[in-house]
Amino acid sequence: MSQPLLQLTGISRSFTAGDREFLALKNINLSIQAGEMVAITGASGSGKSTLMNILGCLDYATAGSYQVNGRETRDLDDQALAELRRDYFGFIFQRYHLLPHLNAMHNVEMPAIYAGTPESKRHQRARELLARLGLSGHLDHRPNQLSGGQQQRVSIARALMNGGEVILADEPTGALDTSSGKEVMRILQELHAAGHTVIIVTHDPKVAANAERIIEVRDGEIVSDRANQRPADEAPSEPPVTPRPAGARRLVASLGLFKEAFVMAWVALISHRMRTLLTMLGIVIGITSVVSIVAIGEGAKRYVLKDIQAIGSNTIDIFPGASFGDSRAAVIQTLMPADVVALNQLYYVDSATPMVGRNLLLRYGNIDLNATVNGVSHLYFQVRDIKLAAGIAFSENDARRQAQVVVIDHNTRNRLFGPDVDPLGQVILVGNLPCTVIGVTRENKNMFAASNLLNVWLPYETAAGRVLGQRHLDSISVRIKDGQPSKVVEEHVQKLMTQRHGTKDFFTNNLDSIMQTVQRTSRSLALLLSLIAVISLVVGGIGVMNIMLVSVTERTREIGIRMAVGARQSDIRQQFLVEAVMVCLIGGAIGIALSFSIGYLFTLFIKEWEMVFSMGSIITAFACSTLIGIVFGFVPARNAARLDPIEALARD
Repeated sequence: MSQPLLQLTGISRSFTAGDREFLALKNINLSIQAGEMVAITGASGSGKSTLMNILGCLDYATAGSYQVNGRETRDLDDQALAELRRDYFGFIFQRYHLLPHLNAMHNVEMPAIYAGTPESKRHQRARELLARLGLSGHLDHRPNQLSGGQQQRVSIARALMNGGEVILADEPTGALDTSSGKEVMRILQELHAAGHTVIIVTHDPKVAANAERIIEVRDGEIVSDRANQRPADEAPSEPPVTPRPAGARRLVASLGLFKEAFVMAWVALISHRMRTLLTMLGIVIGITSVVSIVAIGEGAKRYVLKDIQAIGSNTIDIFPGASFGDSRAAVIQTLMPADVVALNQLYYVDSATPMVGRNLLLRYGNIDLNATVNGVSHLYFQVRDIKLAAGIAFSENDARRQAQVVVIDHNTRNRLFGPDVDPLGQVILVGNLPCTVIGVTRENKNMFAASNLLNVWLPYETAAGRVLGQRHLDSISVRIKDGQPSKVVEEHVQKLMTQRHGTKDFFTNNLDSIMQTVQRTSRSLALLLSLIAVISLVVGGIGVMNIMLVSVTERTREIGIRMAVGARQSDIRQQFLVEAVMVCLIGGAIGIALSFSIGYLFTLFIKEWEMVFSMGSIITAFACSTLIGIVFGFVPARNAARLDPIEALARD
C-alpha cells in the first residue's frame, strides 16, 4: 500500500477549562489515502470537529504525530502551517464563512492572493470555478445577495482555488434546505470522482451515507471505521474532470503581495466608511495643525525678513566713535567724502553714500514743519532700496552743481501739500534755502521703521555747502553686492577705513546680524509650535491604535477565515499595518488639503502677509502620517496576527 496522504498516530487533544483539563481526543490513530471520500460522524461534543481542525492544520495536537504526505506537522512553525493549509487543504464550512464586503469572485480568489498567484491567472481560475458551479451570473454579487446554496457553492469554489487536494467539509449541508443540500453533496461527489480527497464532518447519517468510508467518533475516540457501499444510483455518473493546478505554487515578487494588501485594505476601509472616518479624524486634525503652523511660521518669518531687508539688511553703516552712545563721537570728524569714493571702489561693494542730517524747518506757503533734512549722494536711494511714488531722484550732475532740488517722503507730502496739490515742481524752503520738489518716495509701511517721521533728501554737496555748512560726514552707508558674504565684506570695509584713518575711530553696524537673530528666533518659535502640533498627531495616532484594536475585535472571524485559506501571520500583520498606514496617509492628504484651504481663507482676511507652504513640510507631513500608521498600527496588527484560527472562526 502506498504512503497515506494523511497519517495520525496516537493523537490526543486536551483543553483547559478553569482548573480542569478536558480531553477532546484520545489516542486517535487514523490513515487516509489520497482520493478517498471519508465521513467522520458522531454526536455533538464527540470530538469530530476537533479532529477535522487538526486534519486541516487549524489546530494542533497536544500529543501524538500528524503527517501530511509524510511531512511531520509538529515540527512546522506558523508560517509553514499556513502554507500547508494554503497548498493542500480547501475548507467548506457550515456557516460558509464568506467575507461580507467582498463579491463572489473576490471571495473565491482569496487563497490565490496569499499563494502569490498573478492577478490575471487567479481571475481566470475564479471565473472558471464559479461557472462550473453554476454561478457565472453571480460573480459580482456579495454574500448577502446570494442564497444559502449559492453561498456554499462559492465556499466550495474557494476551497478549490489553489487546487484543494484535500477538501474538508464541516457540516456542509447543515444550514441548507433539502434541495440545496443534495446539490452540495452532488458537487462533493463530483470532486471525489475528479480525484480530490474529500473529508466530511457530519452528524447526519444520510450525509455520511454518501461517503465510501465512515468513521464514527464518540467521546474523543474512534469507535468505528468501516467501508460504505453507496447505492449504484447514488454514485456519480462520469463527472466532468477539471484539470487541477499544481499543488506547490511559486510565490511571486513580494511587491505584488504588497499591492494586493493595499487593494484588500482599500476594500476593507470603504466597506466601513464611518469607522474609517473616525479613525482618521485625529490624523486630519494633527496634520492640518502641523502643516498650517509651519506655513504660518514661514510666512511670518518672510514677512519680518522682508521688512528688515527693506531697511537695508544687505547694508553696512559706518559711524564715528567706538559704538552707539559713545560721548566722543560728536567730536570725531574723520568720516569724509573721500572715504565714500574709496569704498565705492571695493569689489565687494555695490554702492556707498555719504550721510549728513539735521532737524530743520520746512516751509510751504503758510505751513511750517520740523523735518529731518538729509544730505546724501545720488546713490542713496539705490543703497537703501527706496522706491519713488512720483517724480525722480536727483542725479550725479545735480550733486556736482549743488542743485537746489529735494526729494520728500510720503508724510511730508501729505503735511505740506495735502491730497489735492501735486508737489512736483513746487518750491519749499529747507531752512533758508528754496528747493524744488522733484520726487516723492512711496509710503513706508515697514514694521521696523517709524511711519510718522518727516524726511527730505538733498544732494550732499547742496546740504553741506548751502544748508548745513558741514564738510565731514555723520555716517556712511554701504550696500553689499548680491551674493557676497556680509561678514567678509564688513571685515574688508573695516580694514580699508582703518588704513585710511590710521586708527579705528569708527564702528560698523551690520543689519545682517539682526536678520540672523530673527531667523534663529523664528526657527525656535516654529519648532516650539510644531512640537505642540505634534502632540495632536500623537493623540491622533493613539486614536488610530484604539480604533484599529476595536477593528481587530470586530473582524476576528474575518481574520480566522483568512488564516483558514492560507494567510500567514506575516500576511495578517501586513494587512492591518497597511490599513493603518493607508488611513493615516488619507488623513494626511485631507489634512494638507484643509491646510491649503485655511491658507486661502487666511489671504482673504489678512492682506499684509500669507501662509507659505513648502514641499518639505508636505513631504514631512506624509512621512509623519506613514510613521504614525506603522507605530500605532503595529500593536493591533500584531494582535490580529497572533489570533488562534479556531477561536477566530468561532467568533460571531
